[in-house]
Amino acid sequence: MKILVFALSGIGDALMFSPTISLIRKYYPDAEIDLLCMFKGVKEIYEHNPKLNRIIYFNFMKEGFFKSLFFLFKLRKKYDISFNVYPSNRKEYNIISFIVGARERYAVQYLRMDFLNLGFLNNFRIIENDFLHNVEENLNLGRLFLANQNIPVEEDDFSLEIYFDDETLKSGDDWQKQNKILSDDFVIGFHAGCATLKNHIKRRWEPEKFAELGNNLIEKYRAKILLFGGPDEYELNEKINSMLSNRAIIVKTNSLLQTASIMKRCNLFITNDSALMHIASALKLNVVAIFGPTNTNYVHPYKTNYQIARLSLDCQPCFYYSPKPLTCSRKDVQFKCIKELTVDIVENQVNKMISEIFK
Repeated sequence: MKILVFALSGIGDALMFSPTISLIRKYYPDAEIDLLCMFKGVKEIYEHNPKLNRIIYFNFMKEGFFKSLFFLFKLRKKYDISFNVYPSNRKEYNIISFIVGARERYAVQYLRMDFLNLGFLNNFRIIENDFLHNVEENLNLGRLFLANQNIPVEEDDFSLEIYFDDETLKSGDDWQKQNKILSDDFVIGFHAGCATLKNHIKRRWEPEKFAELGNNLIEKYRAKILLFGGPDEYELNEKINSMLSNRAIIVKTNSLLQTASIMKRCNLFITNDSALMHIASALKLNVVAIFGPTNTNYVHPYKTNYQIARLSLDCQPCFYYSPKPLTCSRKDVQFKCIKELTVDIVENQVNKMISEIFK
């Protein structure tokens, strides 16, 4: 059996399909399971996963229409089964799945804008459930596939998975030595960024608040603060570090996997709703996740120790999966859910987590 996973959306979305890959591999140990992605970070977090046969990397946005179409026709009718990773509520993803043309095409039937995004091009679907985590939605796709093969599924307990090669692990250890991170240091990671597409920059907690929180944690716990983020977030981290009197360390790496290898050292990870939050979950870190408009049911840290810092406004959550940009309907304060989330509220959740760590 040949199976293709379309992991064409973001890094966090792709990672949240890893338990379903484990589920399928459990019952089909000899299947050929390939994954198609278009973001370099997705390729990096999956390239050492032993449960996949092949990573196919193709940047559809960069290559354009005609090269993309030619590439897809080379894959046409080569797979028996395909999966659209949840969430993938875009017509482009459904068209890609249809062109590749697996006999059984598994995807979610979305509650919003499904018909407009041509969801019907997939022929085996489950109905979206706003109360389920994204991982569970993906696992339900896998369970539907197994049910269609008349395979009884046992109770499962799969987590997010990232695999490292020895060279990357060594680079993480070397980075710690170079930056004088000692074994008894209390290390806290910050991720103040998140995706910016579709106006999702509005999910970010203000850098000034990260800095105030960082100063408090340095003074109270003598914490070493590591500032994580990709190259497009280095300037943001420089700004935060300047407000920390340059007492933090900005993590700059050559790959997302190397970043993850350094994250492994963190005793606590404080982050916006972002791909690094899901990587922290895969690494089983203690996580404090900062949420504004997004639905915590969908994307809270999965199967790791965590606390959520958020307001409880009547309008939360307001973001659901569709191609529409993130907007706010409030008349008083736009994106009040994140703008009025105070340092005290977040720090209270951080202190709860730290008290658990030091039990």
